[in-house]
Amino acid sequence: MKSFTDLSGKKFISQADDYFLAKKEFINEYPDYFLTESIDDLRNDDYSILDQQGHVYLDFTGAGLYGESQVITHTNLLRKQVFGNPHSSNPTSENTNSLVTNARRTVLDFLNADPEEYVCIFTQNASGALKLVGESYPFVENSKFLLTYDNHNSVNGIREFARSKGSHIVYVPMVTPEMRLDSNELMIQLELVDIKKDNLFAFPAQSNFSGVKHPLSWISIAQNLGWDVLLDAAAFLPTNPLDLSIYHPDFVTLSFYKIFGYPSGVGALIAKRNALSKLKRPWFAGGTITVASVQGDRHYLHVGPEGFEDGTLNFLNLPAIEIGVQQIRKIGYSMIQSRIGILTEWLLIKLSEKKHDNGTALLQIYGPIEMIDRGGTIAMNFFDNNGHFIDHNIIEKLANSRNISIRTGCFCNPGDGEMALGISKKEMNTCFSMKQQLEYQDLQYCIDDKSTGAVRISLGLVSNFADVYKFLKLTEELKNKSILEL
Repeated sequence: MKSFTDLSGKKFISQADDYFLAKKEFINEYPDYFLTESIDDLRNDDYSILDQQGHVYLDFTGAGLYGESQVITHTNLLRKQVFGNPHSSNPTSENTNSLVTNARRTVLDFLNADPEEYVCIFTQNASGALKLVGESYPFVENSKFLLTYDNHNSVNGIREFARSKGSHIVYVPMVTPEMRLDSNELMIQLELVDIKKDNLFAFPAQSNFSGVKHPLSWISIAQNLGWDVLLDAAAFLPTNPLDLSIYHPDFVTLSFYKIFGYPSGVGALIAKRNALSKLKRPWFAGGTITVASVQGDRHYLHVGPEGFEDGTLNFLNLPAIEIGVQQIRKIGYSMIQSRIGILTEWLLIKLSEKKHDNGTALLQIYGPIEMIDRGGTIAMNFFDNNGHFIDHNIIEKLANSRNISIRTGCFCNPGDGEMALGISKKEMNTCFSMKQQLEYQDLQYCIDDKSTGAVRISLGLVSNFADVYKFLKLTEELKNKSILEL
C-alpha cells in the first residue's frame, strides 16, 4: 500500500488505496455482493462506455441505460427487413403488424398478465398512458378521485379531468420522516365511497421521490370496497417484477426507457378488459376508428387497444421492447434487487453517519434509512457547518464537475416534496397569490427560509460499488464548509 507524508509529517494513503480499503471492508460486510458479479460482467461487456468515459450514473429513476447490444440487435432487425404503415394490409404492413402483435404479447408476458384479462395499449410515454385514463374515465358529479401525496405530476394532472366533471378530489398525506402513507387515513377515505358511481384510486408502486415501496395489497382492498385502481409502475419496474397474476389493478402505466433505457418514445397502458370498456374517449383520430363520416357526422371506435392508440404507432421502435425485456431477463430481477439492496443499504448507513466536526448533521435523508419496503432511490438535502441548507443546485454543479449524474429539484413529485421539506398549504397559497404566472424562481424567493428541492440519487441495472463510493466521497467535500465556501 502506498502512503505519503505531508509537510506536517502526517501520513495519508492515496485515493486509489482508500478505495480498495473501502471495497475490502464492504465485501467483508456484504459477502453476497460476489453473487451478483454477473452484473459486472454485463457492465464490462455491454455498458463499457460508462467506465471508458468515467461516468458515475446515479439517475436510473430518471432514465434507465441501454446496452450496446440492444442498439445493435435492433438496428440489425431494421436493416434486414422492410416495415410499412400498420394501417394497411400490404406485405410491408403485415411485417409491421407482426411486430406490433409480438410486442403486445411480450409486454403482457413480462408482467405475467393473462391476455384474456388484460390488454396492452401503446402510448408515447407513461404520461400519455395516464392522460388516456384521465380524459376517458367516467368521472361524474360527486364521484371521487383519490390519490396519495406521493404521486408524479402526470398522475396529479388527472385531477383536472375529474374536477371538470364535478368529482371530489381527495389526497391522502404521507407521514414523515419515513415518507410512508398514512394508512389509517387511507382506509377512512377508501371506505367513504358511493359504489353507485365510478371512483378512481391512484398510487405509485414505488415513489420516484423517496424510493418507498407502497403496499400492493392496497389494490385488492380498494377494489373490494368499490374502487377502480390505477397503479403507476414507472419507478417500480426498473428494479422490481410486477406479477399481474397476483395483483390485479384495473390500470397500470409504464415507460420502457425507464426500465431498460431503450427505446424512448414508447410507453404503455395495461388495462383490464372490463375496465377498458368503461373508458369513453373524448375524440377520435387516425387509427382509432373502424368508420368515420364527414357527411354523416358519425364515427365508430375500434374495440380494444387500437381504439386508444391515436395515429400511427411508433412501430419501428416496438421491436426494441422485446430486446430490452431480454436484457432484464439475462440478469433476472432477483439479482438486480440483491445488488441494489446491498449497495443502497451500505450507502444509507454511511450517509446517515455524516456530520461536520462540530456535530452538525451534514445531510438529511427523506425516507426510510433501512431497506424494509424501499428501493434504490434516495432523496436528501445537505447542510453547511452552520446548519443552513445548501442549495441543491450547488450540489448538482459539484456533481457535474466530477462527472456524476444525479437529479435535483422535486422530481415532478410536489406532494412528497412539500411534505419532506415542511412546506405548508398556507405557504404555498401565499406564493400563489404573488402573481398570475408563477415560475420556479418565484417559489424559491417566496419560501426563502426553506429548501424548495432536494438531491436524488437512484441505482439501477448496472450500478456498482465504485458508483456509490464516489458519491460518498463527493459528500465528504462538503464537510466543515460554510455556504460561502461552496
